[in-house]
Amino acid sequence: MRRRNPVRTNPVIENILSRRSVRAFRDEPVAREDLEAIVACGQWAPSAMNRQEWTFVVVDDRERVARLAEVIRVALARDAYDMYGPAAIVIVAHEKGAPFGREDDGCAMQSMMLAAHSLGLGSVWINQLQGICDEPAVRAELDALGVPATAEVHGVCALGHVAAEGTAHDRKSRVVWT
Repeated sequence: MRRRNPVRTNPVIENILSRRSVRAFRDEPVAREDLEAIVACGQWAPSAMNRQEWTFVVVDDRERVARLAEVIRVALARDAYDMYGPAAIVIVAHEKGAPFGREDDGCAMQSMMLAAHSLGLGSVWINQLQGICDEPAVRAELDALGVPATAEVHGVCALGHVAAEGTAHDRKSRVVWT
């Protein structure tokens, strides 16, 4: 089913409905001001009981992103994994075992992806670090990036200037009105 416009619309709703996951980025840096705005939107996302216990680690050095992608590639035995070659990433983490950490991180990731889209940037949620944060090589790279050893990563937001638009897929969810 193709997306139907809601009865009411505004710029926020249009931003939500037009955002796509982007997996191809141009070789162009993301402005520091844009990264700061994107992370601020993550910080202002809702969190359970207003705990705001996130750790956001911003990496805008392509070599450091490539090193992280390489240790992920080896840990997962994936050929040619490069995190889609983004200009920047934001690692979103929570203390291990934190109640609602995954949910809070999901809210922050969504807010950052919508902010990126509103600024004309592409983004994609990368899940590969879930479950491998404590693999020795991965942990060493996360330590080098400043991710606390007591934290687990629930998502990585890859960011950059769009090289190829994301695809709009049909919605599969159900809506039940009672």
